[in-house]
Amino acid sequence: MKKSYLWIIGVIVVVVLGALGLHALSSQKSKTSTITVGSMGSDYAIWQHIAKSEDAKKLGLKIKVKQVTDGVALNKATAEGNIDVNAFQSWTYYLAFNKQSKVGKLAALGTTYMEPMGIYSKKYKKVSEIPDGATIAVANNPSQQARGLILLQKAGLIKLKKNFSSALGSINDIKSNPKKLKFKQIDDTTGPRVLHTVDAVLISNTVALEGHLHVLTDSIYHENVDQSTKDNINILATAKKNKNNAAYKKLVTLYHKKNIQNYIKDKYYGTKVNVAKPLSYLEK
Repeated sequence: MKKSYLWIIGVIVVVVLGALGLHALSSQKSKTSTITVGSMGSDYAIWQHIAKSEDAKKLGLKIKVKQVTDGVALNKATAEGNIDVNAFQSWTYYLAFNKQSKVGKLAALGTTYMEPMGIYSKKYKKVSEIPDGATIAVANNPSQQARGLILLQKAGLIKLKKNFSSALGSINDIKSNPKKLKFKQIDDTTGPRVLHTVDAVLISNTVALEGHLHVLTDSIYHENVDQSTKDNINILATAKKNKNNAAYKKLVTLYHKKNIQNYIKDKYYGTKVNVAKPLSYLEK
């Protein structure tokens, strides 16, 4: 009788432990099944659409999209694990953050798109019309400022030092400034608002769209989408420890689905050019 009693107790213990184990696995699955994607501006709107899409369901992805209005804060939150994946930054912005970050490093998951940066002006219709001593507004964050200066060089307004960094180069690296242009450093999200107060502004396309500006029709000069601008291709990024997360990598596949791309093209007038390239393309 005693042995039978002990046997029953043992069975009960096994069943209870098994149930607790299944509950733990269920809780873990529930915890990891939702991917939090941090984004901003038009990218935030895109990922809201993607999260609700049939393509996301087919890939078994449950996505929660969180809006963060500051890029550095968003990268820090991602590096610290408070955001799973972020979708907002160019390759150069990513490199600059990783070089300067003290809170942790990021890892790129894959490419998304490239959109041209433009030079905008309410006073002049051509770059050649910009006069000596004109004031040009440039972003105060490293990657966007460097990108803008490269564009000014392509436009023939300045010349940069030979070793100019596309990630961290600054106005201090201008070698030649024949028009004696003055540079006003601004929060890059305010570009459309300061357009009336300076001679010209360098504005990224995401910010331009938010300010109801179209880079292909409203800028007086803009980047060409080619290999020379590959550092400006946008990526999905996660904390370095999550670089091999299979579910996170599915987000890259999801972004490039035909239905998703048709939506983006229609909504943003072709200004977000799809780039489905391996990371090795950027690392060369």
